[in-house]
Amino acid sequence: LRRLDLVLCLAENSIGPSALRNDDIITFKSGRTCEINNTDAEGRLVLADGVARACLGDDMPSLVVTMATLTGAQMVATGKTFAAAVADDEDTEVRVVRAGRRSGDLVHPLPYCPEVFNPEFKSQVADSKNSVKDRMNGQTSCAAQFVGNNLPDDFEGSWLHVDMAGAAVK
Repeated sequence: LRRLDLVLCLAENSIGPSALRNDDIITFKSGRTCEINNTDAEGRLVLADGVARACLGDDMPSLVVTMATLTGAQMVATGKTFAAAVADDEDTEVRVVRAGRRSGDLVHPLPYCPEVFNPEFKSQVADSKNSVKDRMNGQTSCAAQFVGNNLPDDFEGSWLHVDMAGAAVK
């Protein structure tokens, strides 16, 4: 038997007195700070805390998987049938594509390239903004990268993000 831990990261985008507003600055469990520049990008905020939470303690996971209906851009990138996968290593990417073929839950890989996507989140007042500067620069990969940036610096395992915005409603 192998241990499996699940961290549920749930968000509701609603209006209220404690709702986030543009220009708010928050601090994640990872210690990173974030300038809010898009209040409709709330899912990545809870996922960022989720990956940090998943790695707390002495028993660091060998694989962290995040899965969400994160971006509408996923449907532009891979359509309504294929979920989009961003993995920080080729073996994990190949495994998720194969698993999707076997199960019928199809997945297509997208680029993992922190050096290209991290500048999209540049902020003058925090470690990052929560949404991209250029919506035409791999927005789904960027959103995944935002989440992955909150893994601990000493994380030595693999990380996979699956954006299933289109596939979840087909």
